Amino acid sequence: MKVKITGKSHVKPSKKLGRRECRLVTFDLPYIAFHYNQKLLVYKGNEYEDMVGKLKDGLGAVLEDFYQLAGKLARDEEGVLSVEYDDDMAGVEVVEANAEWISVEDLAVELGTSTLKELIPYNGILNSEGLHRPLLSVQLTKLEDGLAMGLAFNHAIIDGTSTWHFMSSWAQICSGLPSVTVLPFLDRTKVRNTKVKLHPPPPDQDPQNASSNGTADAKPVDPPLRERVFKFSESAIDKIKSKVNSNPPSDGSKPFSTFQSLAVHMWRHVIQARQLKPEDHTVFTVFADCRKRVDPPMPESYFGNLIQAIYTVTAVGLLSMNPPEFGASLIQKAIEMHDAKAIEERNRQFERSPKIFQFKDAGVNCVSVGSSPRFPVYEVDFGWGKPETVRSGVNNRFDGMVYLYRGKSGGGSIDAEISLEAGAMERLEEDKEFVAEVN
Repeated sequence: MKVKITGKSHVKPSKKLGRRECRLVTFDLPYIAFHYNQKLLVYKGNEYEDMVGKLKDGLGAVLEDFYQLAGKLARDEEGVLSVEYDDDMAGVEVVEANAEWISVEDLAVELGTSTLKELIPYNGILNSEGLHRPLLSVQLTKLEDGLAMGLAFNHAIIDGTSTWHFMSSWAQICSGLPSVTVLPFLDRTKVRNTKVKLHPPPPDQDPQNASSNGTADAKPVDPPLRERVFKFSESAIDKIKSKVNSNPPSDGSKPFSTFQSLAVHMWRHVIQARQLKPEDHTVFTVFADCRKRVDPPMPESYFGNLIQAIYTVTAVGLLSMNPPEFGASLIQKAIEMHDAKAIEERNRQFERSPKIFQFKDAGVNCVSVGSSPRFPVYEVDFGWGKPETVRSGVNNRFDGMVYLYRGKSGGGSIDAEISLEAGAMERLEEDKEFVAEVN
């Protein structure tokens, strides 16, 4: 697949806004050495030029409210990072491309995203590079019978909730609404107002990119990953949930949620596919939305990162030999314990000794869940229908990374986009109990 780039431009807010600045806060900084967060939405339609024109016009309008995405990162002499916007800045990068030999249906496959790589910008680009790059890059690729919209968002300035708030707002404007229905809450310092100085500064380039250019010592290459989307229907989710809840704990705790039930189902089957020893440790990580957990709570429209990683660790033997409610209970308790007090302690710990995380720092033998079935990914309609396919790009993927999306069929269906080492993925695909619950 060789996608041809046909043009590049930049889109700014449609009106002058002057200079704006907002400091990045403790919730943002752990992700500065992650990669840009990539999404791909695929639409049917034969009016490519009209679609691109409408998207650019709508983008200019929606950036009047979401102007931080049209800005840049800045670092002062103390090492404090902020997001800045000025009318003189270039704005959002928009790339136009052509791949007319690819159909919409070709991109609906459930297998690896490496084939989708050329449809999404900023592969291997770190968030810290937002100091000299746009914070949002959009690639609009003409397909045989539609349009592929590849997006790269700087994850140091927004999380998933904010990403889909922006996407929904952009779609509303393109669909004819005069203004955004829910304005972004842009003052990050209302949730945390501690100046954090990052010393040494975060890397300004992915070491793997540097080593490939011969400017650094070559690191050992990770074993190849395979990615696959496993589609769980509403009835499959109900079956998994009822099985996990069939023998409720005797301590009077709440029934296990859909998330906790599916999470333990995936965790148990993934460690089995990895053929680990019973004494090995395994970690389950979920990036939880903290908007309603902090004190005082923040609105859903809070624009930035308001997530924290919640870790659960146990021995492989305990997880696999006990019934599923054992693992579900571990996950449930870890999530419930992550209250305002725990969030405050995590923030203070980071502020005392800031640690720049790599995107792979999710724990040993991990299963790590990002995104959420709550995000309205299949509702993003710019005026020519809902997306046929929604996927993640190759960035921030490692062995055990899972992205959950609401299923296209709606209801309670869920798509799980899982990345595993090739051998483990092959065994997972052959796991009759696991695939029996998959469409």
